[in-house]
Amino acid sequence: MGIEIEDKFDVPPDYAIPDLSRVAEVIGPKSFQLVALYYDTADLRLAARGVTLRRRRGGDDAGWHLKLPKAKGVRQEITRPLTRSTKIVPEELAELVRAYTRGAPLVPVAELDTRRSVTVLLDDGVKLVEVADDRVKGTVFGAEPTVVRWREVEAELLAPDRQAVLAKVGKRLRKAGATPSAATSKLAKLLEPTPLPKAPTEPGTAGEIVVAYLAGQVNALLAQDPRVRRAEDDAVHQMRVAARRMRSALKAFKSVVADTAQVQDELRWLGNVLGEARDLEVIRARFAKELARLEPELVHGPIQARLGKDLHEREQEAYGRIKETLSGERYYILLNALDQLVSHPKLAKAAAKPAQEKLSTIAAAGWNRVTKAYETAQAIEDPERREIAMHDVRKAAKRARYTAEALQPTLGANMGKLAKLSENVQEILGTHQDGVVAQETLAKEAESARQAGEDTFTYGVLIGIERSAAERAYAEFPRVWAETVGAVMKVL
Repeated sequence: MGIEIEDKFDVPPDYAIPDLSRVAEVIGPKSFQLVALYYDTADLRLAARGVTLRRRRGGDDAGWHLKLPKAKGVRQEITRPLTRSTKIVPEELAELVRAYTRGAPLVPVAELDTRRSVTVLLDDGVKLVEVADDRVKGTVFGAEPTVVRWREVEAELLAPDRQAVLAKVGKRLRKAGATPSAATSKLAKLLEPTPLPKAPTEPGTAGEIVVAYLAGQVNALLAQDPRVRRAEDDAVHQMRVAARRMRSALKAFKSVVADTAQVQDELRWLGNVLGEARDLEVIRARFAKELARLEPELVHGPIQARLGKDLHEREQEAYGRIKETLSGERYYILLNALDQLVSHPKLAKAAAKPAQEKLSTIAAAGWNRVTKAYETAQAIEDPERREIAMHDVRKAAKRARYTAEALQPTLGANMGKLAKLSENVQEILGTHQDGVVAQETLAKEAESARQAGEDTFTYGVLIGIERSAAERAYAEFPRVWAETVGAVMKVL
């Protein structure tokens, strides 16, 4: 697996590659033939999202290649060895594109036969940039196959810390007559997939801003799907955040985009599935850090194994449930609903209003919801019930934060300040809540240890540490709240 950073250029048939020896040492050109068979659904769902899946023969990297979009000009590439079959896609790669195929079968859709001439730029033996001059014959399969021929040039960065060299190469190629390609890949140029539909919103309106934000979060969720399936670092957390941000936005902007209750419910369901593994991962790391800080004489019994191995096993079981969920019909239905939401949203009257006017009001309403939750909690006399009600303050602060972050590009720096202030409230209440949850987890693990005849002394030590941290955060909150309220008055 690697990150692919490259620039693509369209060139005429008689284009001449310029002299690149002034940029760096040049090796080549070296020529060879590449034949790539591309796979997609019959309605080209992968191509529409900028995803390519191919089986390629020839060259130095023959095999299966899956390229997933990450950012403009940057794609994640996953490779697997060449297999004999041209009909069956390796199961691991097929799984990684299920967020796009959603149960539809993968079939060969096109073939690219490329005569490639490669020049490599080096510095002291280190490969910096590869320039590929490609003469392409593309065939689109169908009842009547279509053949298209063209020429293009690709400049791919091989040394991630030498992007300046890639820029210099691109400048020379353009000066010689190359033009940046609008196509993200050869396949996209060949197939010309139907663009994803866009919502009929008016420029400068609240509807345009809100739908664009939602579309960005849908893309963020889809981008994390393959990473979650591969159990990559922080992927579950990022996917969960995208689901939470969407759900929060749909609540905050219900006067702009209407009738989203069912989508919100399904986003909550997905967030809960993702949250089980994420919460176990976080709390396992938390306990490991606390145990490492204790003096050896305070660590009794097999507590490290119980809080490490046992929690890790539960975490892996939760990951299994995530993978099962991500390959299920309910998840595919949610993804279809999200696509429908950002392409054909049910826009309310407020969607047609100027963005500045309407969204400023929504941002203020988000913070007012935090203050009302706080006042409600403080009016409760029973300490335990009041503590529970403060959890609603935390949730309101998180929603206000997400709303402000969504509006910062439109409404400016004040939204960034409001987001940070809301986050301060969220974090200190979160510190308290995390301490409470950690105590509950430790108490359950201690009971299991007790029943197994193990020494539970260290569980008590850890519970004391967690209780102290939770109480400190709770005691500090009034000061943080007073400072935050004062700062928010200057922002809104």
